[in-house]
Amino acid sequence: MSPKLNKTITVVGAGLAGSECALQLAHNGHRVVLYEMRDKTMTPAHRTSKFAELVCSNSFGSLGEISAPGQLKWEAKKLGSKILEAAFEAQVPAGQALGMDRELFSENVTRMIRNHPNIEVRNEIVTTLDQLPRPLVIATGPLTHESLAKNLQTHFGDEFLYFFDAIAPIIDTESINTEIAWKADRYGKGTADYFNCPLNKDQYHHFIQEVKNARKIEPKHFETTEYFEGCMPIEEMIERGDQTLRFGPMKPVGLDDPRTGRYPYAVVQLRQDNKEGTAFNMVGFQTRMSYADQVRVFRMIPGLENAEFLKLGSIHRNLFINSPRRLNKDLSSQKDPWLFFAGQITGVEGYFESTCTGLLVATFLQQKLQDKKFDPPPRETALGSLLEAITDPTRAEYFQPTNINFALIPALTEVDLAELKTQNLHRDKKARKEMQIRKAKAQLTSWL
Repeated sequence: MSPKLNKTITVVGAGLAGSECALQLAHNGHRVVLYEMRDKTMTPAHRTSKFAELVCSNSFGSLGEISAPGQLKWEAKKLGSKILEAAFEAQVPAGQALGMDRELFSENVTRMIRNHPNIEVRNEIVTTLDQLPRPLVIATGPLTHESLAKNLQTHFGDEFLYFFDAIAPIIDTESINTEIAWKADRYGKGTADYFNCPLNKDQYHHFIQEVKNARKIEPKHFETTEYFEGCMPIEEMIERGDQTLRFGPMKPVGLDDPRTGRYPYAVVQLRQDNKEGTAFNMVGFQTRMSYADQVRVFRMIPGLENAEFLKLGSIHRNLFINSPRRLNKDLSSQKDPWLFFAGQITGVEGYFESTCTGLLVATFLQQKLQDKKFDPPPRETALGSLLEAITDPTRAEYFQPTNINFALIPALTEVDLAELKTQNLHRDKKARKEMQIRKAKAQLTSWL
């Protein structure tokens, strides 16, 4: 049973999501207590006790008008994102991306929080959920203190936490060469849901050699956890022998190539990644290869010569909830409606995506505290699409962290395509994306 509700809102974690959430709530007149364990207790990744410290990249990604990350920032700006405001104050030249002076950025956020009259900062470790009143927001990120992580596991009642972020590349469906790749299920069972990319013996061994030669991203010193067998990087599998992939994710049996009538030497399977079918992921292809080498090597696979990657593969230490299975649509726990989660722990990837979950939780808490009906951003928006990606129950079985990309935003309707067809633009990918962006902006404006 949840503790008695308190007039003060508690936020744990002063990273990007926690800082955004706290600032939004405080701006709306709520009293906020913000817990941050640094600098009494540091994480292996952080160097300072400043809030919203950027531990890896100093970029929030693309600002392009016809891009999903750019649209997410447009929407966050409309909602008054304080983190975005601090980022623009610390902006440095970075082409189409929003790059920041990371020291100045963290200083800006720290100053905003410490100077806000409605925010009290407590430099303490939170070890259990029971020690804090509700409403409570957990925004502790991938390096959550071990004691709190164990308590969260107890709260959810099963193995809800994943300690390695195993991500396979995701490909734009339209870039798959269907003259080579064909749709089928193994032995013709079920429905033909998978694209199958065939390799002959020479192509397979050339592919194996190129994976061996590719540059690998080595784990940081605190990322030494053993890999789970279910999310083993392909390069780790290859170290067990050149034939390992043929008996694993590249197993060809039961997949007869319609061009030859016989199954090939090896097969790369692609599984549908979203409801709309605009994106497919490479089944079992978690990898530590550098991004540049992933593009180069994976385009050697027949059928993927011109593949457009919506997301590239990676494996790094992480901690996140199977949100579609454990959280409500408003990002609260299904076991405690006044316990909310924000940031990477919800299963989003990327600095700004994490920030936006803090923005969303603050919005949902505001609605709930005012006894208003739950009213999320429209599905057509980037915010709505990101929220759907981490709360849609149909994603629970294969749930993995995601950043914002066009595959998450709903595809155009038949009416939309008919309108483009009158202008002979229905086959123009840029025109279709422009229409998706226009719809997202119109829906967000109407919602606001």
